Amino acid sequence: MKMNLGYLLVDKSRLVRRRFDESVRDQELTGPQARLLLLVGRNPGARQATYAEALEVEPITLCRMVDRLENNGWLKRMPDPDDRRARLLHPTEKSHEVTDKLRSTVDSMLNDLLARLDQHERSELGRLLGLIGEETDSNPETELKHG
Repeated sequence: MKMNLGYLLVDKSRLVRRRFDESVRDQELTGPQARLLLLVGRNPGARQATYAEALEVEPITLCRMVDRLENNGWLKRMPDPDDRRARLLHPTEKSHEVTDKLRSTVDSMLNDLLARLDQHERSELGRLLGLIGEETDSNPETELKHG
């Protein structure tokens, strides 16, 4: 059977997401909520729309998610000094505690998923995945060929 890279990328991505979603349930979070907490922890103080785009969800979906997380003390909304209509998201002390656990959970999950690869193979996989979607140069002819 011929290996279809597109299928493998999508299928393994789905596998990682499903395993992640299952692994965070004991934190009383959904997978998307956990991803948002990790994202806000790494990049605090961005607008809600920025996080919605990064998570590939509609702004209203993110807003509802933030409502729940804010009500449970995980996140706080702050006014954007540059736009009074926008809100910036910041982690709370409570979220710092859980994001440390989430990072540990992610590390453990990835170790399990990559158990059959040695350290060199893991590094090479990371390097190759990092190349996907990167522009090779800023030559307009190249951009037209790929665009």
